[in-house]
Amino acid sequence: MVPQSNTHPKTRTRLTDLLGIEHPILCGGLMHLADANYVAAVVNAGAMGFISALTFPDPQQLRNEIQKCRDLSGGKSFGINLYISPRQDANDRLEKLLTVVQDEKIAVVETAGGNPGPIIPLMKEAGIKVIHKVPAVRFALSAERAGVDAVSLVGAECGGHPGYMMVGSMVQAADAPQKLSVPVILGGGIGHGSQLTAALAMGCDGILMGTRMLVSSELQAHKDYKQRVIEGTGLDSIVVQSTLKNHHRVLDNQTAQAILALENEGKESYEDYAHLLNGKLSKEAYASGKTDQGLLDYGQSACFANAIEPVATILTRFIQESLIAKERLSGMNTL
Repeated sequence: MVPQSNTHPKTRTRLTDLLGIEHPILCGGLMHLADANYVAAVVNAGAMGFISALTFPDPQQLRNEIQKCRDLSGGKSFGINLYISPRQDANDRLEKLLTVVQDEKIAVVETAGGNPGPIIPLMKEAGIKVIHKVPAVRFALSAERAGVDAVSLVGAECGGHPGYMMVGSMVQAADAPQKLSVPVILGGGIGHGSQLTAALAMGCDGILMGTRMLVSSELQAHKDYKQRVIEGTGLDSIVVQSTLKNHHRVLDNQTAQAILALENEGKESYEDYAHLLNGKLSKEAYASGKTDQGLLDYGQSACFANAIEPVATILTRFIQESLIAKERLSGMNTL
């Protein structure tokens, strides 16, 4: 049996101090998946989780989900993911949700995608911390100048959007802390606790996981979908939408291959791809378990996801692995 996470010594970093959490671990917002059940399980295990706001596009739906998460977490702090889209129609939906986030006095928001600058003052007025997710150090520096409290820096291995520069996590982890004054959280290919120890050794203040958590039993996705993740290696991911300068690492399936075919034909208009980029396809795939359709965010850390388990079990093992790695380093002889 895996012991409960609160039996482990806590690792204190600027991130744990900023958010008041036990462990320097963020479990990022997962579109269509990160709901109250999942996020409450994450915060109850001593990490920080984020409800994906656009999963609940109606303001009252989001408010209800926030209240449910408060009930399930016993009042612990949790976060909201705010994806800033290059498409104005998506941002129109997001704007309606910002008032809810302010009113509910959420502890922290995870912003991603476009420039968070316009909403930072709104969040700060409500006493909400802002962590912006970026794919390269140059964007992290811009986010720092805009006033964010911390940055999540994701490498090319990440599921979702690794950016067009495609810089690996190992390089980002060593580079960013030398150039930024705000806390740096490393994401992209993270799924084993030894990577937390490595990230901290390189100057980061914590790590971010997404793909590794797709097999959490609390996640509201079909068991056949989770089984597909278990059977995967991470090498069965593929990057699409590079033609649109919106690099997207997803599970290699029929939808992804259809997009690649259009890219190979030289199609450059969003309208050529719109029918394949429809979020309804991925939402249906998560619900039905039919993983041949939809753009399903999926990173290389899938190689670590080998069983459907509770969030607490996954995170407790992760912390154990981190401690083992730390002990290994401390036991090495120095010249």
